[in-house]
Amino acid sequence: MYGWAITLALVALVAAILGFGGIAGFLADLALVVFVLALIGSVILFVIGWKAGKSASRRL
Repeated sequence: MYGWAITLALVALVAAILGFGGIAGFLADLALVVFVLALIGSVILFVIGWKAGKSASRRL
């Protein structure tokens, strides 16, 4: 998902350079939303993995 966010941001940058302000703004907002969702998902998966690793180490 981070790749999608970077791609959308680069397309937004190119669109802004070419003068497509509305499309560039929309793509920049979409890139931000995708980035935030990816960040939240990464944190959630990190916490789940940390908890699972902690409980697995107690059993050993």
